[in-house]
Amino acid sequence: MKYFFYIALIFSTLVSAQVDPVKQDSTDVHYLYIEGDSIGVTSVELDEVILLPNLKFEDRDARIRYIILRRKTLKVYPYAKLASQRLEALQNRLNTLERKRDKKRYAKVIQKYIEDEFSAELKKLTKTEGQILVKLIHRQTGRTTFELIKELRSGWRAFWFNSTAKLFNISLKKEFSPINEEEDYLIEDILQRAFQNLQIERQRPAFNIDFYACVNKWSKPKTKD
Repeated sequence: MKYFFYIALIFSTLVSAQVDPVKQDSTDVHYLYIEGDSIGVTSVELDEVILLPNLKFEDRDARIRYIILRRKTLKVYPYAKLASQRLEALQNRLNTLERKRDKKRYAKVIQKYIEDEFSAELKKLTKTEGQILVKLIHRQTGRTTFELIKELRSGWRAFWFNSTAKLFNISLKKEFSPINEEEDYLIEDILQRAFQNLQIERQRPAFNIDFYACVNKWSKPKTKD
């Protein structure tokens, strides 16, 4: 019995020695250091990852239409992205100017710069490509091309009317709405796949787009009348 007592005592001592005490109300903070940055952070914000569904087409014609739409979308997207960046820079600069004369003068400088940068290429766009560009401008800025012209008519009015002279049938009031228009959903699908494949540089839309809600709506089998 005595030996059993000693064995039990030794066993309990060994077990208790292997269990670390639980720290209560610890104030220790663990920092993460990202390569190239000397400032530690407590968390890292990760980019949202969208799981894309497999592409399914009703027939060969639908597949061809998607391929053509993809080619046109990837062609004009860089213009929409750049236009968004130029608009932001223009507005930031105009906000620092107080006199109307200075604002008008600066707008003219931007007008010439944008026309030199965009005009030659935009005049080569087809009507369909021009309309896609108008939609993507809305995606990137949150405002229609018509609204932008109205707000910045001194710089953007001449740009848009000169560069799209042969595209008169394009609606400058067209919005980008993937949940309401199937073509816009396909454009968003094309962009998301291109972002993930690193074909184009990602730029978040100016407003929230529930991509999965769009997938659920437009991926449902169409019922025949």
